[in-house]
Amino acid sequence: MASRPAVSLVLIAAVLLLVEWDSRAVAAEGEETCSGIVPMKSRDSAVSVADFGGVADGRTLNTAAFQRAVAEIERRRAANGTLLYVPPGVWLTGPFNLTSHMTLFLAKGAVIKSTQDTSSWPLIDPLPSYGRGRELPGGRYMSLIHGNGIQDVIITGENGTIDGQGEVWWNMWRRRTLPFTRPHILELMYSRDIIISNLVFSNSPFWNIHPVYCSNVVVRNVTVLAPYDSPNTDGVDPDSSLHVCIEDCFISTGDDLIAVKSGWDEYGIAYAHPSSDVTVRRLTGSSPFAGIAVGSETSGGVENVLAERIHIYNTSVGIHIKTNSGRGGYIRNITISGVNMNHVRNGLRIKGDVGGHPDDKYNPNALPVVDGLTIKNVWGVDIQQPGLIEGIKNSPFTRICLSNITLNGAGDVPWKCKDVSGGAHKVQPSPCTELTSTFAMRFHTHAI
Repeated sequence: MASRPAVSLVLIAAVLLLVEWDSRAVAAEGEETCSGIVPMKSRDSAVSVADFGGVADGRTLNTAAFQRAVAEIERRRAANGTLLYVPPGVWLTGPFNLTSHMTLFLAKGAVIKSTQDTSSWPLIDPLPSYGRGRELPGGRYMSLIHGNGIQDVIITGENGTIDGQGEVWWNMWRRRTLPFTRPHILELMYSRDIIISNLVFSNSPFWNIHPVYCSNVVVRNVTVLAPYDSPNTDGVDPDSSLHVCIEDCFISTGDDLIAVKSGWDEYGIAYAHPSSDVTVRRLTGSSPFAGIAVGSETSGGVENVLAERIHIYNTSVGIHIKTNSGRGGYIRNITISGVNMNHVRNGLRIKGDVGGHPDDKYNPNALPVVDGLTIKNVWGVDIQQPGLIEGIKNSPFTRICLSNITLNGAGDVPWKCKDVSGGAHKVQPSPCTELTSTFAMRFHTHAI
């Protein structure tokens, strides 16, 4: 008990630090931001995971300590919520849930590290817009940090780390011994008014940050890391979510840096929850897959996406818009601007034959609509193939507008296009004829 007053002083300092950091962030000048959709809050009270039996030795399992701390926050019902302080040290834990009106604050040097004991990992139901686990039929493993139906939640700190210790899961995937779909590091479902900031996410078993059926979500000043060969370790995947702001992040993983999604085939069509009003700004990263992606699971629809000031290097595809027959849904009003690419195999891919199906119940005649894509102000160095735009025969991609794009390094490698219409202006190497006809240029002039 003698240590409790010292812990309380540390907690007070943490709250003050959070308020001070937020004041600095708000005062920053000259940077356009969308992060104001969710204001940062200071909390009325604070607790430490150490006060609930937590031990930061990297060996003691702290799942129960985190669960007790969150239960205490629920019990307090503080008017402005409660901060859960994670002191420096390595906090080994299994999955735990968050609650509303709380801040999870990782101090400098704090590491929340996932247990590698997968045998007792809890299972949860599949997402209704997917109909099954994304990898395998049936349920799926709960994320390491999870929230369902919560609001006013801040996950932040002094660049502390949340380590998913994913290798044990990656190896099960490689050996085809996975019984169910792997867990994310962080998944929030049916939640709103969320801030995720000033943290490092590393070694996720599956996708790193997955807001699904959420609204008003801010992800900023976050670093996401996973080995280049780690399977399906997407950085941030907004899924059937509205008003999402992703800014000032560095992501280097084994799959897409950002992938905007909205459900899978007949399940996503029936659930009909789109992703809309998603902004990605000042992103830097590398991946063996895509830098900025939409899809391929877009059956609930994706619209009103803005990505700008993006730096992508050592990546397979710079910009990837992907869907498939059977997806249904739509991808429309997408603007990607101010992209710098270095050593990227494919500058731009917009394709209608990407991704598998959950089962044999999908309708192959459920064709997606892809319309109104604007990609402009793109500069690339050491690009092997400039662009591939292939729509669907009975659902051509329309109003594809390209402007001020220079992709160096491809030499005589041509663009490839089919089942597409739109326009192109100041694009090098010269794009395909489908985008340079008289009709296409007339449309493009009006579009920009």
